[in-house]
Amino acid sequence: MKEKHKEFIIIAGPCVIESKKLTMDIASFLKDKLSSYPVKFIFKASFDKANRTSLYSYRGPGLVRGLKVLEEVKKKYKLPILSDVHWPAQIKMVKDVLDVIQIPAFLSRQTDLIIEAAKTKKTVNIKKGQFLAPDDVRYIIEKIESTGNKKIFITERGTSFGYHNLVVDFRSFLIMKKLGYPVIFDATHSVQRPSAEPGVSGGDREFVDSLICAAAACEVDGIFIEVHPKPEVALSDKHTSYPLQKVERLIKRVLQIRKAIQ
Repeated sequence: MKEKHKEFIIIAGPCVIESKKLTMDIASFLKDKLSSYPVKFIFKASFDKANRTSLYSYRGPGLVRGLKVLEEVKKKYKLPILSDVHWPAQIKMVKDVLDVIQIPAFLSRQTDLIIEAAKTKKTVNIKKGQFLAPDDVRYIIEKIESTGNKKIFITERGTSFGYHNLVVDFRSFLIMKKLGYPVIFDATHSVQRPSAEPGVSGGDREFVDSLICAAAACEVDGIFIEVHPKPEVALSDKHTSYPLQKVERLIKRVLQIRKAIQ
C-alpha cells in the first residue's frame, strides 16, 4: 500500500546546522508552536550543504557532528527527522537517525543513491529537480518502488526559468498528485535566485506567504519551509529563509485555506 497521510505535513527547520544550540532552540520553538495544530511536524536540517555556489560558502558541521545534533533533537523532542544525503555510502550512516531521507533536487536522477535510500524502507523525500517536468517524477518513483518501498514524498521546489531564476508551475502539484503519493511544496527554495548574488544564491522571501497559500489552494499534502530566528544573518539561504516567529501565523492561514476548500 502507498503511504497515506491524513494530517497536513509540515517539514520545517534551518537550512543547515549552524550550531547545536541554535538547532535545538529552533526545534523546541517549532514543536511548541505546532503541537496544538492537526499537522504532522517533521524537523529538517542539513549536516552538509554539498551543493553550494562557492567553495568558500559555509557547508555545515559535517556528517558525524551534524548527525549527533540531529539525534539529540530526535531524542529530546521526540520528533521525526529529515536530512539530505549526497552519495550512497552515507545511507548506512544516517539510516538509524533519519526518519525521512531526502534526495536533493540536483541528485534526483542519481539511480544508485535513490535505490540505496529506498532499501532502508524509510520514507524517501524526492526533491523534483529544477530541470524536470512533473510527469518525469514517475520514473524516480519506479526506482524507489523497485525495492518494495512505497513510503515516498514528492517535493516541488521550483523550475529553472532562464538564468538566476525559478518559477513555480502550479499545474505540477495536480500532475504529481496523480502519482499517488504525498506532494509537498518547498516554498523557500522556490523563491531562490540561484547564484544571483556574488558567490551565493539570492531570493525573494517576500513571496513565500503567497506561494504557500496558493499551493494550499491546490491541495498539496504538506509544505517544506526553512526557518531562522534572524534570516538576514543565516549562514545559508539568508535571502529565502522564513522568519521563525511568523511560522505559526502562516500555518494558521494555510489550515484555514484547506478547511475552506474541503
